[in-house]
Amino acid sequence: MAAISSPRSVPRAFVWRRLHSLTGLWFLIFLMEHLFTNSQAAIFFGNSAPWFVNSVGFLHNIPYLPAVELILLGVPIGLHIIWGIWYMLTAKSNVRGRGGKSPALKQGRNKAYSMQRITAWIILLGIIFHVAQMRFIMYPYKVHMTTHTESFGRYTVDSGLYKVAGQLNVPIYDAKAIAREKNILAGMKKKITMVDQRLGEMEKSGSALSTRYNPEMKEVYRNISAYNDQVEFVKGLTYFNIGENEVVVASKKSASLILLNVRQAFQSVWMCAIYTLFVFASVIHGCNGFWTFCITWGLLLSKKAQSSWVNFAYGLAFVLTALGMLSIWGSYFFSAGYYS
Repeated sequence: MAAISSPRSVPRAFVWRRLHSLTGLWFLIFLMEHLFTNSQAAIFFGNSAPWFVNSVGFLHNIPYLPAVELILLGVPIGLHIIWGIWYMLTAKSNVRGRGGKSPALKQGRNKAYSMQRITAWIILLGIIFHVAQMRFIMYPYKVHMTTHTESFGRYTVDSGLYKVAGQLNVPIYDAKAIAREKNILAGMKKKITMVDQRLGEMEKSGSALSTRYNPEMKEVYRNISAYNDQVEFVKGLTYFNIGENEVVVASKKSASLILLNVRQAFQSVWMCAIYTLFVFASVIHGCNGFWTFCITWGLLLSKKAQSSWVNFAYGLAFVLTALGMLSIWGSYFFSAGYYS
């Protein structure tokens, strides 16, 4: 009787490559959503359509957002980056010859292989820069009020800022306005001392524990809440050390300040150029990776199917590039008031 051979275990490298391909598809899906949402910022500057604020506001109101971002974005994209760094460090481009030691292969797929590794380095640096800028350096500072969360951001003054702030219905605070809010807080502090004293008297007398409705107790706690809210509000206004040409904007909607962050970032031609390179690299990497994903997972088996889906990948790249350029250069021109 012939011995039954045990099935071979799946190679670990095979599993990691499939996982890397799958998380790459997730990166492309996120890229599509991100570019589509950001393109709406330029539309806002052009005709005041509130789609960007509503879209970002919807995302920011998702319950347990930090956990959702970690699970749906941080983990898959992090895995793709970690395994991708290994690819980038071990990959050997064969598009250029090596002094006669190896031939130069100029075929399209060889070029795509090399371009995939080059764009990966650009994307890695771009993600680090983008997250640091938009998620930490420019991210709105938040304080918790009695009934809502208030967000604050620091912005450089220009003629277009007033128009956009008016469209968003958000107040602008310069140094004098911040000083006025501090004075209001100082005045409330004197009053709250007497309120605290009265509350102490009511607690000693037992009237604070009465089950009957007491309008004085309602007024006491209303004053305490108003004072605490003003403390938090001034804390938000003074969080930034603003310069001579800078102001602080406050809003109940953090999405409004994120829109202003996009506007301020794309006031610089150099910043627009950097993000243009980042978008081009991301689109090339994502769309080429999508084509290889379809082959890796057995979705495109015939040569005809593979050739036809190349055109689909080109079309997708064109759409995503258009959305990216609208996000960047549309924001630059529309927010600067070139078109109104």
